[in-house]
Order: sequence, then C-alpha cells, then structure tokens
Amino acid sequence: MTTIHHRYAAVDGRQLFYRDAGPPGAPAVVLLHGFPASSFMFRNLIPALAARYRVIAPDHLGFGLSDAPPADQFSYSFDSLAGLTAGLLGRLGVTRYAMYVHDYGAPIGWRLALADPAAVMAIVTQNGNGYEEGLTETFWKPVREYWHEQSPQTEQAVRLALTLDAIRRRYLHGVTDESLVSPDTWHHDYDLVSRPGNDRIQLKLIADYATNIPLYPYLHAYLRDSRVPLLAVWGRNDEILGPYGARAFARDAHRAEIHLLDGGHFLLESQLDTTVGLVRPFLERALS
Repeated sequence: MTTIHHRYAAVDGRQLFYRDAGPPGAPAVVLLHGFPASSFMFRNLIPALAARYRVIAPDHLGFGLSDAPPADQFSYSFDSLAGLTAGLLGRLGVTRYAMYVHDYGAPIGWRLALADPAAVMAIVTQNGNGYEEGLTETFWKPVREYWHEQSPQTEQAVRLALTLDAIRRRYLHGVTDESLVSPDTWHHDYDLVSRPGNDRIQLKLIADYATNIPLYPYLHAYLRDSRVPLLAVWGRNDEILGPYGARAFARDAHRAEIHLLDGGHFLLESQLDTTVGLVRPFLERALS
C-alpha cells in the first residue's frame, strides 16, 4: 500500500498544502491541478506513480487546503502562483522534475519551464492547454468578454463557473458512463471554492487567464529548443479545452506523443487505468 504524506510548507509567508509520496531520492514528478480542483484530483494517480517516483502534488494558493488570503490582500495571478510553486519546490530540494499539468496547472507549469528550462525533464499535459486552438469558442466567449471589460454583466456570466451545476458539468460532460465519476468530486470542489471571499479570488484568476495567450509563442519556442519529451493525454470530449489543443503540440514538441481518449475534462475520473498505462511508460522512457 502506498504511503501518502499530507504536509504543509510556508512559502513567502503563505501555507501551502501538498501531497508527497514515493522514495525521497527517486526522480520527482510534480502534479499541478486545475480549476476548480486541488491535489485531491490526483488521489488515485499518486499511488500509481509513487512506486518509482517521488510524487509531489501541491494545492495552489486559494485552492484546496492551502491558504486563501482575500483578493485584496494578495495579488492573485498565474505569475504569483507559479512563483509560490517554484518556492515550494526549492524548499523541498526539488531541482529537476517531470511535470503533469491540467487546466490551470498548465500555465503555471509553462511559467516554471520558461523560468528554468533545465529543471523540466518531461511534460505530461492532460487537458492542459498551450495553444489558442484549444480554447473552445462556446465556452470561452463569455470569458473573453470578461477579459475585455469587467462589468456587472460580464462578471455575472463568468460567475456561473462557480456554481455547483457548472462544476458538476465539468466532471460529467463528455463521459460515456457517468456512474464512473464519484459525486464526491464536484461537491468537494464546490465546497472549497464557496468559502467566504473565494469568489473574488477566482474572478481575479479568470481575468488573469488573458495573460496566458501572449505566453504561448514563448512556450512553443521552448518546446522546439529544449526538445523536452511531451505526452498529451486528453479527454477528446472536453468542451472547455478541446482536442485541437492536444493535437497542436505536435507542431512544436519533439516527437510529441498525443492520445485522445473517450472522456471529458477530468479524465482521471473515468479513464484512470488507460491514462496510467500511457503515463508510466512515457515517464520510464523520459526519465531513464
């Protein structure tokens, strides 16, 4: 049975929660979650990787069990979340690692890689976008309007993402057998993003997501220049970050491995075994 440690670390005066498993001296794999989730989304993936790797899965500030200072007391941005993640890895003595990114975890991971290209030994992107093609038109239209003008009307539209129904849909849309997805998932996420003041945190990050688009050309150049091994394993029915975003990695990543599976945004809930069956041999090849 895999032993998973549940720890806290102070980084720049903030308490970050993280899950830590596997041999301390083994190659590190860092799991970076998305919205509206936390490291809880990796609860079943961690045991599948921890026999061979040290697996570290933090909760971003404002998410999960990490601190969530009010939005008027902390400048929430993808830059700041990436900085805290880098600080946590430094505190843990992790200088080289593979990363597994999902949703918001992708722009955090891209910033880590651009800041220290030599640190990243391999990338697994599971519905973690790096191309404009991945941003589906229907879902992102109200978000783009919010980027352009933050008014009561545009805010009301993006606030729908914080409702229980919307979070439930993120888990179930595109899943052939919905009974595979535990309701614990969306209730867990909803309870945590519904803490007093957390709505303002999430609105800050939704607005700041606009900064990720200009970052994409730098990411593409990094992929070409570094030739870092990359595996894209994607729920092809994702209505948020579509399959074109997965296929696009083939343009820039050296010998990118791309797999579109029958699933949605949270692929680990319905296609865990298939995903693990792709990730483990990829990491063996990349980290050996």
